Amino acid sequence: MAEERRGSWFGFGFCGFGQALGSGRGRQVTSPEPLRAAGTDAEVCSVSASWSYTAFLSRAGQVQLSGSARGAAEGCRDAWASETLLVVLRDGRGPGAGAELQAWAPGSALCGEPLWAQTVVPEAQREDREDGEGDGTRARPLPLLPGARAYVSPLSPLYRPLAPELRARRLELGTEHALLLDEAGQVYSWGGGRHGQLGHGTLEAEPEPRLLEALQGLPMAEVAAGGWHSVCVSETGDVYTWGWNESGQLALPTRSLAEDRETVTGETTGLSGHGPGVTGTTGDEGGAPASCIALQPFPALLDLPLGSDAVKASCGSRHTAVVTRAGELYTWGWGKYGQLGHGDTTSRDWPCRVEYFVDKQLQAVAVSCGPWNTYVYAVQRETS
Repeated sequence: MAEERRGSWFGFGFCGFGQALGSGRGRQVTSPEPLRAAGTDAEVCSVSASWSYTAFLSRAGQVQLSGSARGAAEGCRDAWASETLLVVLRDGRGPGAGAELQAWAPGSALCGEPLWAQTVVPEAQREDREDGEGDGTRARPLPLLPGARAYVSPLSPLYRPLAPELRARRLELGTEHALLLDEAGQVYSWGGGRHGQLGHGTLEAEPEPRLLEALQGLPMAEVAAGGWHSVCVSETGDVYTWGWNESGQLALPTRSLAEDRETVTGETTGLSGHGPGVTGTTGDEGGAPASCIALQPFPALLDLPLGSDAVKASCGSRHTAVVTRAGELYTWGWGKYGQLGHGDTTSRDWPCRVEYFVDKQLQAVAVSCGPWNTYVYAVQRETS
């Protein structure tokens, strides 16, 4: 087996609480900078970012918090950060013990006793290793729990079971909705739907997981939930987006950015337009032109520039990032804090390549968006 190429994590976007985003100077970092987290650095294997703090998991099993919450813990397998709850999956106590799920208040600094703890069966560990093997990261099943029969929510009840027939592979939580990818590559969604983020063609809420019929029969490899939008990537590399498009986070034309298109163009990306035409979209109450899309209540196919195939996707509150098969990073949507990584604070409603990684001869491998920032794992590009 070829030796794994070690890489580094990079961060950009909002760092108003001192999150470890590169230099961390001021309230924002507008271009990718190497991650500087004391004691972890290049040994970080996964990142989970909330609005005011970030949890870094190292290869050695240490979770370290940066931002409004500080602290560290050893013996960890996974971590998931939200503003109300920090969840850590740790080695069980005693020989032969299974993993223990611990929920902490973010401000507790991981000291004292957790809010609650529960032993979980470690059925998913082998799948996690296989999923992340060779790319310097490992799959983060949280908030989906090992065994794929329950998940953690930042709102009570904090432990929520899944129906036995749902053989979950991945689960993503947005602000008001949830997306589940099952073992067959089918997508289910539930929760609030007022921004079309469920993808069922309506703005109604769904109390239970409902199969996304528009994508039925198209096996998906990735799902990502933003604040009020959703993204998935098919096994063949196609990207589908739906939900709220207020800041262009669906890579569909939006009225709020229409006046800026003379000063911000997609010339460097090789994109000749602002995304595919979409029929059946929901217009803006203020009478936005038909070419501008406020809500997209069912999945729309997105063509990435130069015919690129996507392999990874992540969503922030109102921005989106994908990694292509060629190792390029594209971002779009809300950019007020530099979370798109283009060296400015401009929002974009079309996929724009982050040139930093191209210029540095780096290949993006993984991406993890916080609400207002972005973290990317990249390795040195091999020369032919």
